[in-house]
Amino acid sequence: MSWSYADDPQLRNLPALVHRRMTAPDKLFIRNGDGRDFTFFDFWTLAGQMANALAAQGVKTGDRVAIQVDKSPEAIALFLACAKLGAVYLPLNTAYTEPEVDYFVGDAEPSALIVMPERLDALADLAKRRNVAALLSLGIKGDGTFMDATRRQARGFTDAKVGWSDLAAILYTSGTTGRSKGAMLTHGNLASNALTLIDTWRFSAADTLIHALPVYHTHGLFTATNTLLLSGGTMLFRQKFDADDVMRLMPGATTMMGVPTFYTRLLQHPGLSLAATAHMRLFISGSAPLLADTHREFRERTGHAILERFGMTETNMNTSNPYDGERIAGTVGLPLAGVDVRISDPDSGKPLAQSEIGMIEVRGPNVFKGYWRMPEKTAAEFRADGFFITGDLGRIDDNGYVSIVGRGKDLIITGGFNVYPKEVESEIDSIEGIVESAVIGLPHPDFGEGVTAVVVRSGDSLLEREILQRLEGRLAKFKLPKQVIFVDDLPRNAMGKVQKNALRQTYADLYRPR
Repeated sequence: MSWSYADDPQLRNLPALVHRRMTAPDKLFIRNGDGRDFTFFDFWTLAGQMANALAAQGVKTGDRVAIQVDKSPEAIALFLACAKLGAVYLPLNTAYTEPEVDYFVGDAEPSALIVMPERLDALADLAKRRNVAALLSLGIKGDGTFMDATRRQARGFTDAKVGWSDLAAILYTSGTTGRSKGAMLTHGNLASNALTLIDTWRFSAADTLIHALPVYHTHGLFTATNTLLLSGGTMLFRQKFDADDVMRLMPGATTMMGVPTFYTRLLQHPGLSLAATAHMRLFISGSAPLLADTHREFRERTGHAILERFGMTETNMNTSNPYDGERIAGTVGLPLAGVDVRISDPDSGKPLAQSEIGMIEVRGPNVFKGYWRMPEKTAAEFRADGFFITGDLGRIDDNGYVSIVGRGKDLIITGGFNVYPKEVESEIDSIEGIVESAVIGLPHPDFGEGVTAVVVRSGDSLLEREILQRLEGRLAKFKLPKQVIFVDDLPRNAMGKVQKNALRQTYADLYRPR
């Protein structure tokens, strides 16, 4: 490994590293939107109590703990609690429907499922059918049956003796065939990446981060939280992004991590100016492409060049535009320290020359262990020399900057969330009156890409609103099409394959302001 802490025998895992770097336990770690504040000591102590509560429910080292809860300090303390116990944290998007949760629980076989209080009764039958030993609730104000159990526990907890290569989390990604894959992330994956980002982005105890991201995927949960946790900084926790609220917070903050939607919304705010952002030192964007126009306009309004970076669920962060140096719009910057990035021919796998477009491959301590219970898929996604095939097409210019130019797969990234068309198409095609469908992502000013369904129907009686109504409750809201386009036939090549590139070209301006 390329990071120094791996060689320290006293630092066996992520909790040990957190404890080592907690040099100011009385310092504020989380200022929550509801007025509840947590020092580093409060957070560490709460995680210990939670670990005891999990153990009392029968959770053991190596067990999975599935979580579908709203954002709260307790939700991320629960991650640290799992790490202390040696259990595997499995966060689920709060938008996932019961059928979607059923798949994840069936695949991961967690010993505990912790959900929002309002979903406790609704998921009781599912938990029983899937043999989940413990079903508990966690609310946004530190309430729920799990917190009741936590408060009855002792504060002290002896951490499990797990190592850097042991699993800390499983994060599910959408699958091209409709089957989601569980990316297995180790203690070493998460620790190495957080330490690298602290150095790359110059985070310190003097930083205060505006945290308006969700905490069920890698951006808000690991990139933001672990970076602040290990640098000793403070987070201003918000349930969701609100431009007015963020503008009020900005004078007391130094940094913000966001998705492109955050920045397009801020640009619509009349208060955004050079003076309003004078206290900020860094704005970071990721999870979806940032338009060059957004980058340019933000710099003109504030004097700040947004720093773009490139990461994935499977790899955490891979590249970043420099902290010192030119931040080039339309690129995702340079490989992080210890991370190797190369461009290969998508078919042969042979490395390509500088500036040629091909498949982006990465290798480093940040790259995941593989897909949960999918050894064949894992083997197919790695080269013999350890490089992971990302599925993104890109190039590396003469100065080493990486640009993403497309995707080798049909992945749609909308508002920072991954959507694979096959999953949406399967649901649409099951509706009576639908002949076939093709789901594509189109440029969208707010969401980066808008999920769009191009549909062939039998007759013309089936309406767009009826299709969308049928999909509600079957798919998470972020997967629902923003628009349904009816056509007589889908374009195909000589082999009969639907030409989604042609559809993307035809409707490229669908969401652009007229």
